[in-house]
Amino acid sequence: YRHLDHSHDKFVRARGTPGMVMAVFTLVSFNVVFKIIKDRFDPPKNTTRDAVKRRYALVYNHDRVGRMVEAWEFENLSFDKDRFDPELLEELLKTASESVRVKGDSVVISHVYTERQVYPLNLYLREMSTAKAVAAAIDWGWAIKDLAAANVFPGDLFTKNFGVTRHGNVVFYDYDELTLLEECRFRTIPQSDDPADEMRLEPWFSIEPGDVFPEQFPTFMAFPRDVDHEVRQRFDEVHSDLYTPAFWQDVQASLARSDLPDFFPYVEDVRFRRRPSGALG
Repeated sequence: YRHLDHSHDKFVRARGTPGMVMAVFTLVSFNVVFKIIKDRFDPPKNTTRDAVKRRYALVYNHDRVGRMVEAWEFENLSFDKDRFDPELLEELLKTASESVRVKGDSVVISHVYTERQVYPLNLYLREMSTAKAVAAAIDWGWAIKDLAAANVFPGDLFTKNFGVTRHGNVVFYDYDELTLLEECRFRTIPQSDDPADEMRLEPWFSIEPGDVFPEQFPTFMAFPRDVDHEVRQRFDEVHSDLYTPAFWQDVQASLARSDLPDFFPYVEDVRFRRRPSGALG
């Protein structure tokens, strides 16, 4: 609220791909995004409002290992109506009417999450140089592995669900499909003796809740503007093990043994350096 008293810009849609579950907006002059659960979720999302809240509560109480943006939950916030871009306000009233209403000259939001704003990874990969895109892509792989080691599986491994901080490290910020890694079953896609099975629109084999097929990850883990495939090649040199059930099963086994690795929340070139013994005199 203090920032609103000393600024004049309006709330607008946040940069990035519009979400199926959340309506997201921001002030350009303020390094925070506001996330409101929509009344209805676009297909193929199959979740509920309460389930989304439970996942955000899980993140709040979980060890985020420097790879998940902290989300703060607020209720019954009121803002001046004239601080909203008219198109944004119309969208919020249409898609999130359970949480947003106009009362006189004010917009009242009954439930909202706030998160620190980061650079959406899909936009970063498209807009930055190849060298920066490669560095971000490789750190994206490390972010996924750090989350796994902390017993977190993002669910949706799309670049639009991750972002780049001002320090250059990749973080996860879209939690509506998040689950605990220990609840997943990582499988290899079965082989069929019938060539027609490969042409079916629907899987010919049984799939249970919690089943995950890492062989399919390259389809979703796309790299925008990677016309010469350099980013993909460099990513795969370091992180192709993400496409194998064995990697995930090994992490699950480590979690079962309480064998936890060290986590480094900052990229290497901005970490404090340990001084040699006696350097302090």
